[in-house]
Amino acid sequence: MVRQLGELENDIMTRVWQWNRPVTVREVLQDLQSERDIAYTTVMTVLDKLYRKGWLRREQVGRAYRYEPVSSREAYTAALMNDAWATSDNPAAALVHFFGLMSPEQREALRDALRVAALFPGPEPEPDRLPDPHPDTGGTPGPSAR
Repeated sequence: MVRQLGELENDIMTRVWQWNRPVTVREVLQDLQSERDIAYTTVMTVLDKLYRKGWLRREQVGRAYRYEPVSSREAYTAALMNDAWATSDNPAAALVHFFGLMSPEQREALRDALRVAALFPGPEPEPDRLPDPHPDTGGTPGPSAR
């Protein structure tokens, strides 16, 4: 189960995901300081926690660490959605409600994603209900197959 990021964790991960390169504590700190008063040690502690939780990997360069994401924001969002859906007693009803909350743009993005993922090529027949390979002969091969 994926735990939702806290507010500061999310603010930091958003930057790391957007920058899409290894980052230092100082870089994250300087960017965060444009929005709030925050200490270097606070950013360092949160980056370390995100590393220990498996969200970031790090490499030591000189005396500092460079952090980079282990996975994408999209993978994180998908895991949150999957966990939320898995808590439902009626997943189909949960999806219907979720679709009802979506904007037209989000529904179009969903249609595009389903086409790309090809999630609906058609249902697979159940093993005990396979189609009869020889419907005209009651399931036995005809004379040409013998």
